[in-house]
Amino acid sequence: MRGASAESQEVLVGGLAAAIDTGGDGNRMADDLFAVSELLDTQPTLRRVLTDLSRPGEDKAGLVRQMFGGKLDDASTELLAWAASRRWAAPRDLVDALEHLGVVGVVMAADRAGEADRLEEELFAFGQLVNGNPDLRDALSDPARSNSDKQELLQGLLQGKVTGGALRLAQQSTSGTHRTVTVAVDEYQKVASRHRNRLVALVTVARPLEDGQAQRLTDALSRQYARPVHLNTLVDPDVIGGIRVEIGDDVIDGTVVSRLDDARRRLAG
Repeated sequence: MRGASAESQEVLVGGLAAAIDTGGDGNRMADDLFAVSELLDTQPTLRRVLTDLSRPGEDKAGLVRQMFGGKLDDASTELLAWAASRRWAAPRDLVDALEHLGVVGVVMAADRAGEADRLEEELFAFGQLVNGNPDLRDALSDPARSNSDKQELLQGLLQGKVTGGALRLAQQSTSGTHRTVTVAVDEYQKVASRHRNRLVALVTVARPLEDGQAQRLTDALSRQYARPVHLNTLVDPDVIGGIRVEIGDDVIDGTVVSRLDDARRRLAG
């Protein structure tokens, strides 16, 4: 998202934060934002009306209040009215921005409840579960199944095992604007880390790290990048030993497999 749309989204994130800081329910607002994002995704005419640059922002905000007033949380309705009054480079950008705001709302609510670290860990674990289970992946991507059916499947699978925020985002991943569940979950993790102003490191090891090892690695990476770092650990016996760390485009590969491959190349060269 660029230009006017990026600016509008940034301003609205600030408005969402202000609403939550003054007592707004981040999770309820997220549900409202997700619902309206899904509605606009299926209603191109309404989407165009709410992003029409030739219509005064006050008129579009009034239309939103007329449509959703009394049906959604008051704070949600006002944020949506504000969104309609902003400038958007393309109608589709409003849909994407509302989903983004919903994700931020869930993250903010988790932060206030002291569950933000757990939320990020559960999102990563859910992504790994989907990637490693072809039957589940197919069920969640089956176009013949309704979104409500997919969400019921996830509720039965995850309820009571993860935080409410993680369940909410897992369900949203089946009906949001991203092309697959795994892409959606990956983006949600990025939103969470950006909101909390920290980096995410994907750490691949042959066996789980002990608590002391994980903390030492976290501290070392945080010093190196001068920002807090959150570890997502992937256990892969094929690496044999050592560790591989990926942070954005940076890769630190100290696995035994990597060293053996390097030795083979040297011998062959």
